[in-house]
Amino acid sequence: MEFEVGSVVEGKVTGITKFGAFVSLPGGKSGLVHISEIAYSYVSEVSEHLKEGQEVKVKVIGIDDSKRINLSIKQAAPPPARPAASNQRPARPAGPRNDGNRASTFNPHPAAKEPVDFEDRLKQFMQASDSKLSELRYIEKKGSSRRGNGRR
Repeated sequence: MEFEVGSVVEGKVTGITKFGAFVSLPGGKSGLVHISEIAYSYVSEVSEHLKEGQEVKVKVIGIDDSKRINLSIKQAAPPPARPAASNQRPARPAGPRNDGNRASTFNPHPAAKEPVDFEDRLKQFMQASDSKLSELRYIEKKGSSRRGNGRR
């Protein structure tokens, strides 16, 4: 059986390595599923996702000059649904960042609800911006009064 790039076939995992898994294909051929082509999520250990003897559906994603067949398990299936916008990652607090130079990590906006529409996001951004500007002006004023005392 001759394989073309883009074709999807059934195969059986025959070997697992650090960098991927070898899959036996119809017609006595075999191919490699690279570790990056096993799942849509990060794969650190191939053996956590595949076992020898496991039947898998693979997509042929390449055939090189030496007739080696490159396969993908993740491209043979549709990608998983993306989480809703509110379920992605938590919003970063609106206060100043703790860059290691400050002793305090005071957040003037504790755990506010996540903004849903553009106006709410803009309002939150403006509040955070005003807060940062006020803090910078305070630090600047405090620093200039110190410099003035020691010089004459």
